[in-house]
Amino acid sequence: MKISEIRDILKAEVLAGEDQLDTVVTGGGGADLMADVLSAVAKGAVLLTGLTTEQVLRTARVAGVACVVFVRGKRPDQPVIELARSYKLPVLLTKYSLFVASGRLYMNGLRGLDGSW
Repeated sequence: MKISEIRDILKAEVLAGEDQLDTVVTGGGGADLMADVLSAVAKGAVLLTGLTTEQVLRTARVAGVACVVFVRGKRPDQPVIELARSYKLPVLLTKYSLFVASGRLYMNGLRGLDGSW
């Protein structure tokens, strides 16, 4: 699934990575504990989270996440958005909860990664 499709399904705003919307993600998952992200196979995946800190982006970069989606309408501070741009990491913002956003993506064909998330 392309990031542009994720944007549309989640009615999301693109905060960073407007030029990378054609990138294909391999799967997805949701987590607020960054240790869970690091313990799962996340390379090329979309990460849905309610945390809006720089640590989320650093963890996503280490794990090889393709896109981060902030849920519940939680808008990160400008330094977080700037860090995402410096990492060339697409970041989206949706008003849906983590549960609903995950369900909408699943119903549209995106699968989790090995059931770990």
